[in-house]
Amino acid sequence: MKKILVVLLSLLALSATAQESSQRTSVVCGPYLQNVTTTGFTVMWISDVDAVAWVEVAPDDNQSFYYADRPKFYDLSGSGIKPVNKVHKVTVSGLEPGTRYRYRIMMKAVDKYYHFLDINYGREYGADVYTSEPPVVKTLETSYKEVKFSVVNDIHEKDSLLRRLFSDQEKTRKMDFVVFNGDMTSSLSTVDKLVKFDLTPACELFASELPFYMVRGNHEFRGRDAIHFPEYFDFPSHGPYYTFKYGNYFFLVMDSGEDKPDNDIEYQDAYCTDPYLRAEAEWLKGIVASEDWKNAEKRIVFSHIPPQTTDAWHGNWNMSNLFLPVLNGASVDLMICGHRHSYAFEKIGVSDAKFPVLVNSNCERADIKVSPKSISIEIFNPDGKKLRSVKL
Repeated sequence: MKKILVVLLSLLALSATAQESSQRTSVVCGPYLQNVTTTGFTVMWISDVDAVAWVEVAPDDNQSFYYADRPKFYDLSGSGIKPVNKVHKVTVSGLEPGTRYRYRIMMKAVDKYYHFLDINYGREYGADVYTSEPPVVKTLETSYKEVKFSVVNDIHEKDSLLRRLFSDQEKTRKMDFVVFNGDMTSSLSTVDKLVKFDLTPACELFASELPFYMVRGNHEFRGRDAIHFPEYFDFPSHGPYYTFKYGNYFFLVMDSGEDKPDNDIEYQDAYCTDPYLRAEAEWLKGIVASEDWKNAEKRIVFSHIPPQTTDAWHGNWNMSNLFLPVLNGASVDLMICGHRHSYAFEKIGVSDAKFPVLVNSNCERADIKVSPKSISIEIFNPDGKKLRSVKL
């Protein structure tokens, strides 16, 4: 009888603790936009403790966000069960094309998770995330006369340089998107480096209202936590190679792998990139055979490692032997690369590529404008001075 009484008292105490929990969560990084489409978008952020999360959406009109109960969208990766995570990824759908929406991120801390009928939640959090109005996202138009975007690469954890390259906020806001074209970190020994040096500056500069696309460089392969890299972006199920469209402009993001062979002593038997890249090459054949690719107004390819015929490493070999045989006959208008840490614009015939290749420097920003008649490229230094321009 005494044992039963002790158990009952313990359960009552546990219940009281659950009801009185003051555990709450706050945003460590974010929100940042991924994969904006004509009818929706994905928003991601990171919390300091485990939480369940959702996003609330309202039109960008004169009515207060708090006038009515707004539609709620949840992370559906749990297949009907709300995930309990620190990294949150919520996709909003059912929106109108070319329309501005306000959104706010919401969370509820999970203090204790005993089993699915006994969860100790903390306080809800979200209304006071922002000191001003919630951020605004615009869904994509169904068609575009021109598309403008900025590209940086090989920053290697110099977040102060990244901030300087995007210090002109007014100009950045006029872009349609931003591309981080690989080697933004030097290694992912911990994912905290990705958060500190890439995601946090991006969020503070533009990413809560302007989508950015991540291209994996060879240095994002390195480090104990490199395997977790895809979890921080809205990549498709097969990982960091994918496509996206703005109207009839087609963009292809490639994963160019490491720069040395898998069995190189430096890699300590950690990689199997060769079969991974062969699978990507097979996927690529389907992309260039698709009607979306064939009917595109312009076709732009992003790859961290560029084609190279002299002083080539294994990464260049992969480009020449796995990917260029597919791309060379596919009417590519421009490939944009990094990796070399110096600027080059290579016309057709300079390398194995049968299309022009822009190699961006590690300390400059490339602003590109694509229209049906031309592709314009302008290169800027960290002080905002235009260094050079190219027009195709």
